[in-house]
Amino acid sequence: MTADPMTTVLEPLAARYVRPDPNRPLEIPPEPDGVVRAMPVVLRLERPPPARTPVLEAAAAAALAVCLDPRADPGGEWHEAVAAWVGNRIRKIARRARGAHWDAVQELPGVTWEVGGAQVRALVPGPVTDVPKAVSRLQIGGTELEPDEPGPPPAGTPVIWVNAALGMTVGKAAAQVGHASMLYAAAHGLTTVPSFAVRDADEATWARVCAAAGRGEAVAVRDGGFTEVAPGTVTCVTTSP
Repeated sequence: MTADPMTTVLEPLAARYVRPDPNRPLEIPPEPDGVVRAMPVVLRLERPPPARTPVLEAAAAAALAVCLDPRADPGGEWHEAVAAWVGNRIRKIARRARGAHWDAVQELPGVTWEVGGAQVRALVPGPVTDVPKAVSRLQIGGTELEPDEPGPPPAGTPVIWVNAALGMTVGKAAAQVGHASMLYAAAHGLTTVPSFAVRDADEATWARVCAAAGRGEAVAVRDGGFTEVAPGTVTCVTTSP
């Protein structure tokens, strides 16, 4: 089952976030009901951990997969929770897990995605004050992974370029690439999850992709500024194949 592009839960994002000018101020009002919601994104970091790039690629796909799952469609069991979150601030909180703790989060509603041996589970979002114990006991910090050398992005693949100059932690970057995949899907009316490549952008590449976003040829992510970066900071830009 695949939802019509105009009725997917992501539809509000196209109007609210996707703009041709990445320098235009980001203005998102607080939640009207006063409930702060977030999507838990759990990174599987066993010993030794997987490489950084496939972890981020799995995070990007997993977050989008929850939104495009049939259960998030109107009438589906996840729809109310996902729609309430997408309709406001799309916060994500990345945590790390291994062993029995990783097994425990598999029992919670969500989608696990694997890329190159790296696994990430994105859970159905909910209030930050009502997090399941299997999630709340997981650490948010300690998600640092050494930079890797993934090589050029595969041809025919949308690329999420991460602003390397920001020096974001892996947990923060995982949240940002999850935003990026959702905004890209909303902008392009996607109803299935593509294979995303995630790459760090050096200064020259970053200037190029931001210029493309300014022309409406790419999709930029502007952060709300709750952690690590200032409000409105452009953290990622996704380019089409």
